[in-house]
Amino acid sequence: MSAAAPAPLLLGVDVGTTGIKSVVFSRTGRALAGSRRETPWTVVAEGAETTAEQLRDAALDSVREAVDAAPPGRIAGIGVASFAESGVLLDPDGRGTAPVIAWYDRRDASELNELEAALGSLRFSATTGLPFAQQWSITKGRWLSDHAPKSGSRTIRRLSVAEWIAVALGGRAATEPSLASRTGWFSLRERSWWPEALEFSRVRESWLPETAEAGTDLGAVRDGVHPRLTGARIAVAGHDHQAAAVGAGAWRPGEVLDSCGTAEALVRTAEASLDLSAIERLTAGGVTVGWHALPGRWCLLGATEGGRVLGALLARLGVDDLAGGIDDRARALPDTGLRIRADAAAGGRAALVAEGDPAALWRAAVEGVTEDAGRLARLMERSAGPSARFIAVGGWTASRALIDAKRRILGAVDLPRIDEAGARGAALFAGIAAGMWEDASSSAF
Repeated sequence: MSAAAPAPLLLGVDVGTTGIKSVVFSRTGRALAGSRRETPWTVVAEGAETTAEQLRDAALDSVREAVDAAPPGRIAGIGVASFAESGVLLDPDGRGTAPVIAWYDRRDASELNELEAALGSLRFSATTGLPFAQQWSITKGRWLSDHAPKSGSRTIRRLSVAEWIAVALGGRAATEPSLASRTGWFSLRERSWWPEALEFSRVRESWLPETAEAGTDLGAVRDGVHPRLTGARIAVAGHDHQAAAVGAGAWRPGEVLDSCGTAEALVRTAEASLDLSAIERLTAGGVTVGWHALPGRWCLLGATEGGRVLGALLARLGVDDLAGGIDDRARALPDTGLRIRADAAAGGRAALVAEGDPAALWRAAVEGVTEDAGRLARLMERSAGPSARFIAVGGWTASRALIDAKRRILGAVDLPRIDEAGARGAALFAGIAAGMWEDASSSAF
């Protein structure tokens, strides 16, 4: 009697701002093998940029390395999540026609002023659910139309990064709603493109493919990517923060992912029913309101520079590892009321106060950045009701002092034992595309 075939596997890809992670998972969500490549940015005066081809090659190299390290088994599906806002412009042959500008790049300052004059900041936020800021595709697109005008004559397609990697794998082009919601061109309530916003960026609606939910089967992986991947079903898994929320299990209304990385992001799943006054209040407070990677849900997302402050302070103190004792000493100290806040990240105000007992300063930092996160959480709660639960992931959850502060300020905080939540969420959506389950709630993850 022959041995049973190995159970099918799933591959999740998370194209993040700093790194591209590819992880092979079992059908029950256990990580089996992985690979990481640096996201290939070229630093420029205003920020950073890359090319469609560099992103594709780095992502496919990461995918191949993960598959090479994976145990036997058919890979049934591959899901791709990514950072948002950055756009990939393509010609009829699938070649890039313009640089892919990083979401944090600041070259579009004058374009933001032009957007204010053309559409108005309040109207922009009320229509899109986005705070009025430089981060979105709308002003980057305007900059490109002014500074790389020849690209527009050759362009026939505009994709977000995850959508582009799905196409590079062999999938059909599709617009995923959580990524569309970060462009500044997408009407939140109409769930369709906003013609005036597209006109502002001189982007043609014909460049934008039809909308498809995260987890939609976009086709099969083509020959030539990797022999074990040929025929695997392809899915876009949406915005990386939201894929991480799904990967960590924070997908029900009122559940909040607290992603504790370089930036601290609170990602709350919400019903698609907030009124205009709530949207205006949230966007004025720096919280985005957009479509979730989960069909039929909205996502509230706010971020602080908390992780940057913690990292800057440890560097100033010469501390390389929390295991050295500073964290435990900080937990044992009484709260003096001293706070080092997240707005200290940019210019070194964290460094200016880095004199005195290191443990006391560390305690001040974890309390300060958590109070900042708490203000975001309360803003969300005033608009969308009480939080159901908080789920914390990311590197800074290794700090027990930070988790203590979170539990004092936010309430109960769960710490799931998972790594690479974004890739895990992407793999879960791959399972939907492969027909292994119908939706996130029915998955085996």
